[in-house]
Amino acid sequence: MAASGKLASFRLPPLPTVSELVKLYKLRAEKQLSQNFLLDLRLTDKIVRQAGNLKDAYVCEVGPGPGGLTRSILNAGAADLLVVEKDSRFIPGLKLLSEAAPGRLRIVHGDILTYRMDRGFPDNISKPWQEDPPNLHIIGNLPFNVSTPLMIKWLENIANRTGPFVYGRTRLTLTFQKEVAERLTASTGSKQRSRLSIMAQCLCTVHSCFTIPGRAFVPKPESASGVVYSYWSRKPGMLSHLKQTAVKKIPPSSLSY
Repeated sequence: MAASGKLASFRLPPLPTVSELVKLYKLRAEKQLSQNFLLDLRLTDKIVRQAGNLKDAYVCEVGPGPGGLTRSILNAGAADLLVVEKDSRFIPGLKLLSEAAPGRLRIVHGDILTYRMDRGFPDNISKPWQEDPPNLHIIGNLPFNVSTPLMIKWLENIANRTGPFVYGRTRLTLTFQKEVAERLTASTGSKQRSRLSIMAQCLCTVHSCFTIPGRAFVPKPESASGVVYSYWSRKPGMLSHLKQTAVKKIPPSSLSY
């Protein structure tokens, strides 16, 4: 389970606040991209704490946007942070962070749905599936319209041990729309129990960490968000069966609003 405690002692040098960068670069959340900014570093720090100890860790952040969560990951002591951002408007602000943390932040301007994460990190961080997870984390405040295809892709990846799971049982700490988070973690007998619940829980151990109210985001979304921490289980017998069956049958509606 994710560890708690204070962040590592490393701190970025003085920088414009995330809110100031949003104004400086005239950034605006695009509704068609389901973008909602988290500007409160107390909240982004709290999300990062759910991932456990990130000191000297390798991290991939999905959709960093203006870089609030990025700052918290760097402040937690991550040694190598790879961010994958599709929207070119955010690249200048991320480059500013990269200059403030030399050698620790790499920026990929691309789509997380097509990015080859299996090529993003050195092979020597890999751990056999039967052992403890590698020192690799995926963290992200996911846009609602990305969480659906991304979760389906990662379920397929786990069945094939490809993508981010080529390194072993890679851990994830992600924000989802509250309804999706509830489905991922729903227990037997719950009204939220669905095919998604069953598939995710067959493959991994899933924890609901906390809920972020809609008012914490800019702009305020219609729904709150749930932070989910998961690590993939050691159930190799399930994988070959899932590879050809239920994983590929999960409809997008299983993750929809």
